[in-house]
Amino acid sequence: MKLLHISDLHIGKRVNAFSMIEDQKYILRQILAIADSQQADGVMIAGDIYDKPVPSAEAVQLFDWFLTELADRGKQVYAVSGNHDSAERIAFGAQLMSGRGVYVSPVYQGETAMLTVHDAYGELCIYLLPFIKPAVVRHALEDAPGMEGKALPESYQDAVALAVERMEVDRSRRNILIAHQFVTGAGRCDSEDVSVGGVDNVDADLFDAFDYVALGHIHSPQHMKRETVRYCGTPLKYSFSEAEQEKSVTVVELGEKGRIEITAVPLVPLHDLRRIRGTYLEVTARDFYRDMDTEDYVQITLTDEEDIPDGMEKLRIIYPNLMRLEYDNSRTRQNRLIERTEEIEQKSELELFAEFYELQNNQPMSDEQAAFVARLIEECR
Repeated sequence: MKLLHISDLHIGKRVNAFSMIEDQKYILRQILAIADSQQADGVMIAGDIYDKPVPSAEAVQLFDWFLTELADRGKQVYAVSGNHDSAERIAFGAQLMSGRGVYVSPVYQGETAMLTVHDAYGELCIYLLPFIKPAVVRHALEDAPGMEGKALPESYQDAVALAVERMEVDRSRRNILIAHQFVTGAGRCDSEDVSVGGVDNVDADLFDAFDYVALGHIHSPQHMKRETVRYCGTPLKYSFSEAEQEKSVTVVELGEKGRIEITAVPLVPLHDLRRIRGTYLEVTARDFYRDMDTEDYVQITLTDEEDIPDGMEKLRIIYPNLMRLEYDNSRTRQNRLIERTEEIEQKSELELFAEFYELQNNQPMSDEQAAFVARLIEECR
């Protein structure tokens, strides 16, 4: 069984006021071509299909076209909703679409949808877990049979753990989970939503029962704890913090139980997203941009000590898709220093220590650790 793993399409997204819809059409056509060339049996879409809970008409039309193209090619689709999506809207028409091999996660009501498919090695179980919050799980399970006397989840960790427990996964079979959550330690980008204090973190250990975990939510491709718990990343760059990344589609080939091959097929965007730096005279010199695709989306950082009058308009004559103009000089460096100082002064000792701890350990302090540090701070005072 060969499956493509994609996520975080964010169809309809605007980056620095530029619509990405044409770029998204281009990259979705490329994904279709990869599905054909790889002879994939299906495509896993791990959430954040749209950029907004109420997507635009053109965003809905584009996703409808993409699903139809996959169905016409005989590719199965397994999709879950993400935190940017409306779970109800994503689930609309799910029973009808299943007739064409398009399977979409229903709104979470205490049970996770599971599909059983077959290949030369037997059964493969695919679980579709939409993005869930503790409140969603509490509401779904407060009156559920078998929950009498059991504590309802207060944290994301507890909510996902309970959802996985209720799946009753048979570890002797091959199992795939498609989910949209933030696994502790994952590296973030500027284009992602950030929860204060890492309250949305869950541990990778929760997914030990699954042979492969197709994750969405984090925009940088990476694996967590083991190679088979994986974020595929976005198909396009949605922030300048991603400028140096190479976007790709993750191809997952499953053999017998315990044998999984993972490869990445690079994606080439319609317009790349890049950073440019130099003085105004340097970045406008023909020798500087002669071998550059000036249609790319760019952020230009000028190092001139004086601001260039109408700099944005002048630079767009050469770089029509200039998204952002910044300055790096003695004035802006001094301003940044003042801003950082003011920001630090507004934080408590506990907040500063928590940030330092997370920076050093790639995970936030537990409640017990935070309480211990708070006591130490009080004693020092």
